[in-house]
Amino acid sequence: MPYVDRQNRICGFLDIEENENSGRFLRRYFILDTEQGNLLWFMDNPQNLPKGADSVGFLKLTYISKVSLRSTGMFWLLQVINAGMRKFYLQANDQQDLVEWINVLNNATKITVPKCGEGQTADVETPQEALGAMKQVSYKTEIVAGVPIITATQEQSEGQNGSERGRRAQNQLPYFLSRGVQDQAFIKAGYCVKQGAVMRNWKRRYFILDENALSYYKSDLDREALRVIPLKEIQKVQECKQSELMMRDNLFEMVTNSRTFYIQADSPEDMHGWIKAISGAIVAQRGPGRSASSRVRCDSDTVTFPK
Repeated sequence: MPYVDRQNRICGFLDIEENENSGRFLRRYFILDTEQGNLLWFMDNPQNLPKGADSVGFLKLTYISKVSLRSTGMFWLLQVINAGMRKFYLQANDQQDLVEWINVLNNATKITVPKCGEGQTADVETPQEALGAMKQVSYKTEIVAGVPIITATQEQSEGQNGSERGRRAQNQLPYFLSRGVQDQAFIKAGYCVKQGAVMRNWKRRYFILDENALSYYKSDLDREALRVIPLKEIQKVQECKQSELMMRDNLFEMVTNSRTFYIQADSPEDMHGWIKAISGAIVAQRGPGRSASSRVRCDSDTVTFPK
């Protein structure tokens, strides 16, 4: 989901067809900079790239003549047309994500999309106001085989049929889920960026949370984990209090017996989702037989577990 970073820019991951009519979509990190009047995309979050790394592409907002949502029958695309009539197609995990991008792009370019043939006008809002006005993502928890499964939910709009709901549920699966990972039973999976223990550099890794451990891989195609962290070793999961000092958005920390892991998610919703999923899996693993003195202590987005 798009979010507002510390520089008041709207950011987030999307896939883009960089070469027109190629049909090949590449994952890029987008920044909507309304002050500079640009929509830029990078290989990754610039916080994870070498200092001064350039964008791999950009569009001047004044050149964008149309923004719309297009369905191919298989998935939804965001269609951006510039003044040169070049069409850029963008893809996200689900339709809601694309709708939010349409809203912020329309607001930034002062484009309005009429509804059912009726003309509409909209006041220009700040990035924070544009995102704040959107519907917040809620979560639901289901107990499956004793394991809490936490998933994002959205209220269905009027007139939405069953096939649309099914397509959205399918699109909310972890991005680019590999065949090897599909064979495993997991609670949550997806890409995050973690800090190394020795060099303190930041690398993008694919994380999988199951009922026993949190593992991370070099990519979603790998079958052998770089590290497996047993849930019984995790003492605390919380939003990182040093995010300002580290200059990292959506950062959370996981304290274990041996070290503290600093992990950066792609959005605030994703960060809160990981915190809730990890803490829920630990609670489920400890089972109902724990004594009152061993109960989990929760404080907002801080979850502490007894040693």
